[in-house]
Amino acid sequence: MTMRWADLLSPRRLGDAGYEARPMRSIFVQDHDRIVFSAPFRRLANKTQVHPLYDHDHIHHRLIHSVEVGSVGRSLAMRIGQWLIDEGAIAPGEEHALAGIVQAACMAHDIGNPPFGHSGEAAIGGWFAERFASGRGLAADLDPAMRAQFEAFEGNAQGFRILSRLEMYRDSGGMRLSHATLGAFMKYPVTAAARAALPEDVRKGYAGLKKFGVFAAEADLWAEVAQGCGLPAEAGWWRRHPLVFIVEAADDICYNIVDLEDAFTAGDLPYDAVYQPLYELAGRPNRDTAGQSPGEVIAMLRAMAIGSAVAGCVEAFCANHAAIMAGTFSRSLIEASDRAGEFARIEALAQERIFTTPRKTRLEVSGRRVIHQVLEGVMPVLEALGRAGWDKGALPDHHAQVVRALSLDLRGVAGPETALHALADFVSGMTDRYAISTARMLSGQ
Repeated sequence: MTMRWADLLSPRRLGDAGYEARPMRSIFVQDHDRIVFSAPFRRLANKTQVHPLYDHDHIHHRLIHSVEVGSVGRSLAMRIGQWLIDEGAIAPGEEHALAGIVQAACMAHDIGNPPFGHSGEAAIGGWFAERFASGRGLAADLDPAMRAQFEAFEGNAQGFRILSRLEMYRDSGGMRLSHATLGAFMKYPVTAAARAALPEDVRKGYAGLKKFGVFAAEADLWAEVAQGCGLPAEAGWWRRHPLVFIVEAADDICYNIVDLEDAFTAGDLPYDAVYQPLYELAGRPNRDTAGQSPGEVIAMLRAMAIGSAVAGCVEAFCANHAAIMAGTFSRSLIEASDRAGEFARIEALAQERIFTTPRKTRLEVSGRRVIHQVLEGVMPVLEALGRAGWDKGALPDHHAQVVRALSLDLRGVAGPETALHALADFVSGMTDRYAISTARMLSGQ
């Protein structure tokens, strides 16, 4: 089954099917604005990207990273959109719809990530795994089939939960974004249970199955989006929306290149170690840098490297368009581009010399402890709520105090699964600083 751009660019809103966009403001621009003005997006300003925050004012945090990904994604989409017009695949003017969808999805791509970077995801998942293994308390009451989605906690699934359920119109479409934007957001269109049931060769054979991206609680919402976009359905999962590859490419371009610039700014890598890979990716430009500071040279090469990577990913999308539309393409655009070798070397450098720096390692160790302290401090409230028959008014005084002190949102909590989601919603939504202060309060330190 080949996908159709007419379906893929669906402006139909989740939770508000009858809505019609105003003439001067497209629904995809509205999607972008709803994301930007949301509290979860705003909190990204105090969430770690890669390098620990607060040590340096010029280090990227997740909000700035998201804005930069949106900028690169828009550029990619406009250039690909023009190619699609030339090929007769979309009508003139629809390149703006393409760009709006991609930019909105890019802005949201990290909205579900917890504090302390990707190590925060591992900390949350590790804590749940320990709880399930111990057979203690509320976690022991959860249906075993539901455990994997908590044990391998996934920020992408949490992001879809925020967009489709939690923010704005709670339990009624969430932000009520278009099917197209939600489809472009969904990097892993499968639940944890459905993924686990697939043969290993199937999981390894398709990039969209590398992880899960939908909690069971939002499976029906995702099915509505996928069907609205005309995505091919498989046994328990869907093929990726073609625009996912553009969103993914924008993210890959930004974090790989900008992590190098941040490493130089933070003093984790010397000038020569950063200069050479950026110079190679930028195409070995012959530019006069006399009178420029080292930081200015690195910034110039960063900009040129991004431009070179954008060109490579546009070419890769166009060359693989038929496979992408058939749902059989299973690589990233970076991997399929003529810049793949340069990016592989940058990723190897990051693994060897950025992700292992003492500052980052200390953050991961302390962040794990902070997250576990918060989870341990809040879990007794939920267990007490269970003993009270899920009646918030019957909570013991101390637990009621904790609810008030933390503004803990217990709406819809009526059983083990919803209780654990409320716990994960709370801790994953924290900023780094708020997580630290909450851990201190709950632990009495």
